[in-house]
Amino acid sequence: MAFRAAKFSIGQVVRHRLYPFRGVVFDIDPVFANTEEWWEAIPKDIRPRKDQPFYHLYAENDETEYVAYVSEQNLVPDTSDEPLRHPQIQESFVQNKDGSFSSKRGPMH
Repeated sequence: MAFRAAKFSIGQVVRHRLYPFRGVVFDIDPVFANTEEWWEAIPKDIRPRKDQPFYHLYAENDETEYVAYVSEQNLVPDTSDEPLRHPQIQESFVQNKDGSFSSKRGPMH
């Protein structure tokens, strides 16, 4: 089975296409790798396909910070330049001059 290349990269700031949250990508699964229960909990009319990259995000909305698991089809680049406050971002990344983030552990292979 061939995997398609991920559109977003680790350290990239993204926002959800439908819901009001944004975050930093900290891991990528080439295809869906969560539980069937998680999958079934998504309303059928907006349930994404499993055969696409899924992203682990240090996410935040107006109320809270959390970890999100989001399909590629539901993410868009965030170009707002608004600062992010999720505490794990500072623990895991350094912010670059262009607003993107680099892993403190160096490139992941």
